[in-house]
Amino acid sequence: MAEWLKDVEPLTLKGRIAVPYSWWVGDTGSRFLMSLRDDRKILGTKCPSCGTVFVPPRKNCGRCFVDIEEWVEVAAEGVIEAHTIVHYAYPVQPVKPPFAYALIKLDGTDVGFLHLIKKDLDKIKNGLRVKAKFKEERTGSILDIDSFELI
Repeated sequence: MAEWLKDVEPLTLKGRIAVPYSWWVGDTGSRFLMSLRDDRKILGTKCPSCGTVFVPPRKNCGRCFVDIEEWVEVAAEGVIEAHTIVHYAYPVQPVKPPFAYALIKLDGTDVGFLHLIKKDLDKIKNGLRVKAKFKEERTGSILDIDSFELI
């Protein structure tokens, strides 16, 4: 160790650096989000090999490892497969608590879709049916689906 370092006090400067950026979700993600924004429709992709329907859509099947090109419209309703209720606020959460994150299997799909439930939190349980509630003003975000509501 250099002799002069013995008398140096280590200092730490804590701070934050804001770095603005643009994020692109690719061709597949863009088509999905534009459909939510422009048409209030939920699109998925269907594997040509195993027939699995994915929402959000994927370019490749994780089961068969083949390219997926077929798009399908799926229902805006489905079943809660799993959920958790959030009671404490954290900066990265999309809404203020209380709310629930729910894994929803939309009708016509084969995989779960994670989204929010804001109402009737005391009534939520796995197996209940829910329906997507779209925002009036949409921007091309997954949050164009404001939340899912019990039906």
